[in-house]
Amino acid sequence: MAANLTTIRCMMMKKNELKQLLIDKCSDYIETRLSTIQSNIGEIQESLTSETKSSAGDKHETGRAMLQLEREKAGQQLAEIENVKNVLAQINIKKLSETVILGSLVYTSQFNYFMAISAGLLTVESEIVYAISPQTPIGQLLLGKRVGDRLVFREQVIVVEGVI
Repeated sequence: MAANLTTIRCMMMKKNELKQLLIDKCSDYIETRLSTIQSNIGEIQESLTSETKSSAGDKHETGRAMLQLEREKAGQQLAEIENVKNVLAQINIKKLSETVILGSLVYTSQFNYFMAISAGLLTVESEIVYAISPQTPIGQLLLGKRVGDRLVFREQVIVVEGVI
């Protein structure tokens, strides 16, 4: 019995390490997006500054208006990435649950999913995992499911094989 408990503890530690690596990959994804958005904002700001110094007239006003719209869009992207960052910070990888929750690593008959943020395909320790948000269509279907539960996604039956 003690050997079984030790084996289970080792497996759980390994799975928590895997989940931590997935969190790290998601964090890297966020930082890359954040850096890109901030760079974009800097370029827009620089263009706005140079636009102010250049020609006058309708052409000038149109160019300036377009840059303002781009800056607003980049600002929205920045706010969105901050929200995603907050969601990732809320994940407790040590929390155990028999049902799929935020932070669960879900093994299915089709793919493996990490219920966190939409970061796409991640490869960690030779495991391929899709980082998905609970708001995605597959994420909504998986939330609350247990091992053995079946769901239909895109006309395919998917069986939940493991929840960690």
